[in-house]
Amino acid sequence: MGRAPREPIGPQGKRSIGNTTRGHGTHGALHSNAYETEWERRGEERRGEGAGAAGGGGGMTSGPKSGVGGVAAARAAASGPRTVLITGVSRGLGRALALELARRGHAVVGCSRSAEPIRSLEAEIASPSRHFLTVADVRSDSSMAELAKAVVERKQIPDIIVNNAGTINRNNKTWNVPAEEFDTVVDTNIKGTANVLRHFVPLMLVKKHGMIINLSSGWGRSSAAEVAPYCASKWAIEGLTRSLAKELPPGLAAIALSPGVVNTDMLTSCFGSSAALYQSTEQWAPKAATMILSLSLEDNGASLTV
Repeated sequence: MGRAPREPIGPQGKRSIGNTTRGHGTHGALHSNAYETEWERRGEERRGEGAGAAGGGGGMTSGPKSGVGGVAAARAAASGPRTVLITGVSRGLGRALALELARRGHAVVGCSRSAEPIRSLEAEIASPSRHFLTVADVRSDSSMAELAKAVVERKQIPDIIVNNAGTINRNNKTWNVPAEEFDTVVDTNIKGTANVLRHFVPLMLVKKHGMIINLSSGWGRSSAAEVAPYCASKWAIEGLTRSLAKELPPGLAAIALSPGVVNTDMLTSCFGSSAALYQSTEQWAPKAATMILSLSLEDNGASLTV
């Protein structure tokens, strides 16, 4: 349990629990090549229109379909109730994960920028009195400080942090992305994650245990045309997570987790109607919840994929 952070074991090193492959190193995680496949298809369409290729050589490797085996499921079920902080909780992956964890009896601390989606989630989530769902913006350091203070007062210091809040730029060539739009991606995906860590890791240090899960992406280990700000932000999350893993004391661990390819609003903004070909958030959430709950200190510093 007190294992110190370790160096990634290299591009080919990996281990698996059930059918979910856990890879170490920048390109270690086996994950779907759907990103490249879709972008290559779209690139062919654009070349036919004289617009140039949309995709390129990625470095993502294809592997078996995602899934969580019996060992991981048993470990997750045996872990007991946990308190899980989820940023960006009001929609997409965050909302689906919150509903799934609540259904399993875990307490959710969740934040989002908008009040109405929070109220909608409160009306749907199981055992609403157990959870703390509130309006807070990860882009604001002071907002995260206030959230951390509230969590301490409510005695709901998280056992697990899921840095899920994220955004993507509209499809555009790098030099045509407006400065404000680029800033929004960086402020949310990178600086937002850092703001959460700044105020919540110290709380975990006091407890002497905790799992920190920073949501990455297939495009945090590969790349594609027209989403350079997003790719850059997720590559940054991979590096940030590895550095953090080296800094944490025994009892804490940090993992970069790619959700795989899931039909969300963000995917639709890139793939259009083709996003509907991929798994829904409702299909994804049970697999993600089981994997997250089964993570151990031995996963510190790893780059994993649901």
